[in-house]
Amino acid sequence: MIKSLIHLFNRDLDKLISEIELTDDNKLWIKKPGITNTIGNLALHLCGNLNHFIGATLGSSGYVRQRDKEFSDKNVSKEVIIDRIEAVKIIIANTLNKLTSDQIASSYPINVFDKTVTTEYFLIHLHSHLNYHLGQINYLRRILTAS
Repeated sequence: MIKSLIHLFNRDLDKLISEIELTDDNKLWIKKPGITNTIGNLALHLCGNLNHFIGATLGSSGYVRQRDKEFSDKNVSKEVIIDRIEAVKIIIANTLNKLTSDQIASSYPINVFDKTVTTEYFLIHLHSHLNYHLGQINYLRRILTAS
């Protein structure tokens, strides 16, 4: 399962990089009416989320999440965002490769849903969360580049 998860995270983080590359720097930070977040902020949010829940919580990376900044930072360059995505890919692979099957089957170390879930369950949730926002990013990019 670990190899599959690493493959899926890498595949979809590579898609995220492609979406960022296809977006002009200035369009990374544009909001459209009825849309809460920008492409740039969603990308920063995904990096923060994965760094926190995989890197820091499971891998003891030392990452300290600043969730508010994921949504308030603006005008971060494409290159910086892509570098952060590349770095989180490494964090995910390094962390997941160190997990034992017992750790995967045991309770996730922190309570995130007001109930106990296994690490396996939460890793699948994190991948789903990535794809939820990746779809939003793709749709917003197509709206912004069509206009």
